[in-house]
Amino acid sequence: MQINFLAIILAAVAQFVVGAVWYSALFGKLWGRIHGFDKLSKETQQEMMSKMGPFYGIQAFVTLITAIVFWLFVNYTGWNPFGLAAFFWLGFVVPAQVSAVIFGGTEPKWLVKKIAVQSGASLACLLAAAVVFHFLA
Repeated sequence: MQINFLAIILAAVAQFVVGAVWYSALFGKLWGRIHGFDKLSKETQQEMMSKMGPFYGIQAFVTLITAIVFWLFVNYTGWNPFGLAAFFWLGFVVPAQVSAVIFGGTEPKWLVKKIAVQSGASLACLLAAAVVFHFLA
């Protein structure tokens, strides 16, 4: 089995970009309300955003791990990357995210919306990686 480093890196970048768009342009305001950021002063929001660098670095690293593992499964199983993305999402990601939201201190009024936003982002990111692997596998 050959490892296509270009495909892995492009898949990681695609996932990171999709996640950034998902949690900013598409669902940023809702995500802010869910976490109470909308109740903070603009100065506090700016200060919090200025400290996000290390967290983005960690997210980039774990996104790269996801791309590597996804690549290995696509090549090991021979499955279509879109089918494998859906399989991983439904079988592993959604159950883990539902548990994390339910037992993570989320206010009950936000449970369904938070699960939907997080699960939707994960599916979109996996599908972005699947597109890369489909064309570069």
